Formats: sequence, structure tokens, C-alpha cells
Amino acid sequence: MKKYILFDNDGVLIETEMWYFEASKRALKEFFDLELTFHRYMDIMAKGQRAWVIAEEAGISEEKIVIAREQRDRYYQEYIKTKDITIDGVIETLKCLNRDYKMGIVTTSRRVDFELAHKGRGIVDYMEFVLCVEDYPNSKPHPDPYLKGLELFGASRDECIIIEDSKRGLSSAVNAGIECIIVHNEFTKTHDFSAATYRVKKITQLPELLNSIHCNK
Repeated sequence: MKKYILFDNDGVLIETEMWYFEASKRALKEFFDLELTFHRYMDIMAKGQRAWVIAEEAGISEEKIVIAREQRDRYYQEYIKTKDITIDGVIETLKCLNRDYKMGIVTTSRRVDFELAHKGRGIVDYMEFVLCVEDYPNSKPHPDPYLKGLELFGASRDECIIIEDSKRGLSSAVNAGIECIIVHNEFTKTHDFSAATYRVKKITQLPELLNSIHCNK
């Protein structure tokens, strides 16, 4: 029986993935005159690589990449402060799930960005913990992030389910041996989700799906 839910953040609880792409694209063009196409970014994202791989391939030094990355981070924070990153139905869904499940967030975001994006949203009020990229040794698609979440819950794999929207996140769940529900996101819709246990079109469908899972077991 499922008792614990581990949520991805970007693209599941808040709509930030497109703005991270735009910030990376902007910085790569500005500093190195390199074009980061959407298709290439999707491939990079699915593999768990960083957008700067195209700069590395062009022979640009790590020192220069660090400077550009710092500017990308500033652009990204500008976007998450000024753009509408709300996903409809998230609070209502968490309020419903909170009656029957303990929940946590496992994200590849830096904590400074996470806290800025979530300021005043109330989403973290429903969570037992938030794991950011600083909190585990290897990021998604490695299993470490979700295994750390499992450890904090003191839960077995069978008691937990993961909510994701990307191939990288799904791979992390699969590598951790934990069932995963993919929530549709237009930004990542071209990813291969064949390894997902379940799929839903909207986050608001999670309570009904989880209830059906319990009824069928």
C-alpha cells in the first residue's frame, strides 16, 4: 500500500522548466554566440547533462563557462520572479492527498532558486522535507535523490510512489526501483516515458489514480 509520495518540482509543482531553458539559451548566445536549440536541450535534459555541454564541445574553458553560468542563474531568477509559474490545481491536489499520504519534494534545483520560486506559494506546507541538488551525491538520472527521500521517510520501495514529468526524473525513479507516475507537461512531451508505471494528463487526476491503485491491490 502506498503511504508516501515523492514529488519532482520543476514541471510538476511549478512551471519553471521553460524558463531555465530560456535562461541557458540566452547566456550561451550572449557569451559564446552558441545556439541552444530546443531539440538539443531535450536530449541534454533526458540524459541528465548540463546545457553547458555545447560550450564544452566548442572548446570553451571551464573558467569562462562558470562566468556565463552565473549570469544564466541571474536570468533564471529574474524569470521566476516575474513570470507566471503557477500550475493550476496543485494546492487543491496536495490538500486532498495530505489526508492519506506523507509527501516530500526531490528536486535538481539549487536551494536558493527553489526558495525564491516557492516564496508565498504554500506548496511546501504540505511537505515533510525538500531535497535540493546540494543534498545528495549524484543528481537525476542517478537513483541517489529518490533513495535519499526514501531514507528520510523510513519507507520501503513498495510504500512509495514518485511523481515526475521528465525522462531524467523517470530514469532516476526506475534506477531507484520505485514506481513512477508521469504527469503530462507540454515542455517534456517528446520524452520517452515507456518505463513509467502510470501516466496522467493533469496533476488533479492523482488522487483518483492513487485511489484506484489501492483498490486494485
